[in-house]
Amino acid sequence: MMDGMSSVKGAQSIARAGAVLRIVASTAAGATTADVVTRTDLTRPTVHRLLMALAAEGLVDQDNRTGHWFPGPELYLMGSVAAERYDIGDVARESVVSLAARTGESAFLSVRRADETVCLLREEGSFPIRSFVLYEGVRFPLGVASAGLAILAFLPPGQVDAYLRRAGDLSERWGDQHAEGPLRQRLAETRERGYAVNPALIVEGSWGMGAAVFDKRGEPAWALSITGVESRFRADRHAELGALLLEHAHEITKRLQ
Repeated sequence: MMDGMSSVKGAQSIARAGAVLRIVASTAAGATTADVVTRTDLTRPTVHRLLMALAAEGLVDQDNRTGHWFPGPELYLMGSVAAERYDIGDVARESVVSLAARTGESAFLSVRRADETVCLLREEGSFPIRSFVLYEGVRFPLGVASAGLAILAFLPPGQVDAYLRRAGDLSERWGDQHAEGPLRQRLAETRERGYAVNPALIVEGSWGMGAAVFDKRGEPAWALSITGVESRFRADRHAELGALLLEHAHEITKRLQ
């Protein structure tokens, strides 16, 4: 979590605070102090000081009953202002809803933030059995979930190489299929098809597919994805689902231009 966050000289405290904020905001259930310690590799006293300082500024808030930490009111106010510049929800929501309706699967919009993707929108499909791997606010490293695989596949080769050097522990955290060799193979397949396929590599039985959405510079900045149970992602359905993903991703890209 801390890798690559302290590149600005003298800014270690800000990098640490940013890492803590991202962890607190990464789940609707909130984060415990122990969660933050584990995911940052910081000592418990350091994490406690950071959380208390952030709470004093209104950037985090602690539930008195559970002790869990949540984003604070100041983050809400800041987010409301930032949304005017970064939010593409109004542009993308119609496509996410349409994708869920036409596939029957849960559909999502995720955004790239540094070396991660963050889920911004979720729309449930009509099929009654669902996968709950993705939800608003959840983060995954690039190349792990289908959205991050689609984005990583269409970054310039030099950026892909640099990321894989930084993310050398992916296989330790996410399994052997996320080692560099298998991951590069999936990236090549994604570029060839145009869309990514995640064959239950995060949670057993939960499949996903994704397609990149490009910004005005032609860089993959967002991704549409769908998830569902394995029986809904048979090989003979991949082409149909992939075509729908690409159709909707292209529509958002075109509207953003």
